[in-house]
Amino acid sequence: MLAPFTNELDRLAPSFQINGSDIQIIKSPTDFYETLKTKIRHAKRRVFLSTLYIGKSEKELARHPPTRTNIATLQEALRTNPELKLSILTDALRGTREAPNPSCASLLAPLVAEFGPDRVEIRMYHTPNLTGMRKRHIPNRINEGWGLQHMKLYGVDDEIILSGANLSSDYFTNRQDRYHLFASKEVTDHFWKLYQGVTSLSFLVEPTQEAAGFRLHWPSTNAAPSPLEEPAKYIAQSTKIISNLISLGHDQTSLSAPHSSSSPKDTTVYMLGQLSQLMRPDTSTELPVITHLLKTLASPKYSGSSWTFTAGYFNPDPTLRNLLLSTASQNNTVITASPYANGFYGSKGVSGLLPGAYTYLARRFLREVHQRNRDSSIVLKEWRKGTVGESEGWTYHAKGLWVTLPNEKNPSMSIIGSSNYTKRSYSHDLEAGALIVTRDEDLKRRLGAEQRWLQDFARPVTLDDFATNERRVGLNVRIAMWIVSLVGGAL
Repeated sequence: MLAPFTNELDRLAPSFQINGSDIQIIKSPTDFYETLKTKIRHAKRRVFLSTLYIGKSEKELARHPPTRTNIATLQEALRTNPELKLSILTDALRGTREAPNPSCASLLAPLVAEFGPDRVEIRMYHTPNLTGMRKRHIPNRINEGWGLQHMKLYGVDDEIILSGANLSSDYFTNRQDRYHLFASKEVTDHFWKLYQGVTSLSFLVEPTQEAAGFRLHWPSTNAAPSPLEEPAKYIAQSTKIISNLISLGHDQTSLSAPHSSSSPKDTTVYMLGQLSQLMRPDTSTELPVITHLLKTLASPKYSGSSWTFTAGYFNPDPTLRNLLLSTASQNNTVITASPYANGFYGSKGVSGLLPGAYTYLARRFLREVHQRNRDSSIVLKEWRKGTVGESEGWTYHAKGLWVTLPNEKNPSMSIIGSSNYTKRSYSHDLEAGALIVTRDEDLKRRLGAEQRWLQDFARPVTLDDFATNERRVGLNVRIAMWIVSLVGGAL
């Protein structure tokens, strides 16, 4: 039953053969944090971390604050091993928005000052879509709707964690996400090369004595002119670089080759990259891969299959939403954050309207489910563990897809990565992830367990639930959504 999927997948995206035992599924935010710190402490050659941001209070992870006696993880690793090199990639808009107050950039710049630019490189990507009048007049936080560095790649030597989690205290304590650790040099090297491609198109953070503690510099050695000065030329150059790094032809000797080993591998990992903003034409791989999966599931012979789809911020791209509704699969589940588990719940200003916006979009999805007579085969669940901002309150940030084939109990396919599967993901942000296709029964069992435990705090919601006064969405939310779309942004 896998052949109709893999025959086309092999033409859509690069892949590597590994064993299911090479993938570790991490369950909780604290386990993710402890695993990452342990890997960094034992790093021999390289640590590369791609994230939207590192929380400005994450001193334990980043560096040793003067008022504390314990040595922070990255600083400790660099001091212990003179051969170790560190590279960090974040987003420029998110990473500097608090400046000149403490920010992600000011947190990381002292690492360069202490260990030197030969050992520590801090890069910040800036979208070419926000320049001129837009950049000057669109306020912070809202301006992030025009594109972000959103890839979550946490590489240490020859292992990598793929996730949707950023590096801040909530993601280490009370924000539920997904985290897969791949013990594979080939997988890690692929994402390292993609990472290097994006860093060559990003600003360099340099420490200074100014109030902000840093400056953003565009090195002459970068692969393109600054996106703020010559965005068209920047995209022309980035297209050449990125398309080569995510295409099927890159590093062809390692891709999808039959294994000559006496013990054949049981799992294929397809490399997914969605970097639409950096490529004209767009040759990203994630959307074509997920499109193929769901189109294949529309065949009547897969009526015995099932899928689970999750996104903390529920706003699937219209094409993807239609494909989910068109599958022949039964017993399907969509998991999204309750408004009380949405990371924007209680936020000030326009961002405080976002939980209502996602509620509106979830209700619209359920209406489509009903209109297509899919009520018996698709259930929407909202995840809630307490209330954001209150004691013991968690947020939900997980994203992914699991597919269970007919006559099987557990998924044999799953997508893991940074994408929220939105229009914004497929047009504005930089995303990276992987599709796992496995014949290994133990990995299938563990993927099934992951799919189930993410529903421990989720309950079904119906159109009747959305009709209550508590769940009604105000006109201000709809106007805000319209304005963001009108000026070129996206949720």
